[in-house]
Amino acid sequence: MIAPVEWIKSALLEVQEYLRLTGQVARGTVSRPFYVRDLVMQLELIGIGSLTVVVLTGVFTGMVLALQTGLTLDQFGARSVVGRLVSASMVRELGPVLTALMVTGRVGSGIAAEIGSMVVTDQVAALRSLGTDPIRKLVVPRVLAGTIMVPILTVIANGVGMLGGLVISVTQLRVAGSVYWSNVVQGLFMPDIWMGLTKPVIFGFALVSIGCHVGLRTRGGTQGVGRSTTNSVVAASVAILVLDFLITKLLMSLLY
Repeated sequence: MIAPVEWIKSALLEVQEYLRLTGQVARGTVSRPFYVRDLVMQLELIGIGSLTVVVLTGVFTGMVLALQTGLTLDQFGARSVVGRLVSASMVRELGPVLTALMVTGRVGSGIAAEIGSMVVTDQVAALRSLGTDPIRKLVVPRVLAGTIMVPILTVIANGVGMLGGLVISVTQLRVAGSVYWSNVVQGLFMPDIWMGLTKPVIFGFALVSIGCHVGLRTRGGTQGVGRSTTNSVVAASVAILVLDFLITKLLMSLLY
């Protein structure tokens, strides 16, 4: 019975520390000092740095989605409506989730490793000794950049995913491009767009804040940095999937 109790206590402590970190981030976002240069740097690292992997993920997701759904719809003589399924699936679900998971693998792990390395080499302690709040200096710019850039990357992934679906529809399914785009527009409704924009904002905040939290809690030298990197990716990926269900359930009850 000791091990489960200790595990529960440790889990509750992590939740408490994470909530405390989010509170500090909220205060640091609306009060001075503001580290604008660090924010711009993180916007470039998170946004432009993740653009290639997000575009590739969106294109091939749209292509395989059109291919799979087109073959299924063909059994019912409804191949022409493949655009509706591609657009609705990308905007509602696949675009936000896959983009967040890709950014987690690329950015979340890097943030945990970078901050974890600064912790074990006492660079964070040095910031405190110089009178600089490490939360404002290290965490707030990253969290703001993630919250801003993940929705933008999601929109890009949705757009290129629909283009990938267009390529497959025209070349493989023999559906006219005008018919495809007409069904793309008909398959989207305003609640879908709201859902597709709300999810990535929350996902971006969650994945970056988890990476920062795990990085700041790093202990045990270089081995601890490796553990933190792995824990960050696992925790953020699970959080994204859980949040996806909760947000979908909430928004469907409110918007539909």
